[in-house]
Amino acid sequence: MIRVTTSKARQEFARVLRRVKQGRRFLLERHDKAVAAIVSVEDLALLEAMENRRDLEDARRALAEIAEKGAIPWEQAEAELDRLDACEEGQSPGS
Repeated sequence: MIRVTTSKARQEFARVLRRVKQGRRFLLERHDKAVAAIVSVEDLALLEAMENRRDLEDARRALAEIAEKGAIPWEQAEAELDRLDACEEGQSPGS
């Protein structure tokens, strides 16, 4: 992966795109911190496929858990979320 500052990438954008088309990957940095990446469309498709597979596996695990343990009613889940929100905001539950 080629590291380049955002300003350098902006100055040489056409060159960066040509290199990306050749299969190179760029990590854009600002103030010595990575802020973005430029990758080929093929790499992006691969990343999205990997993410979709992970999402599908998570969904299958969740469905298996529901089949094993059952589901809770929405009202119970909503009340629990409200309680957690109140705790995060420093309120006592039910106030």
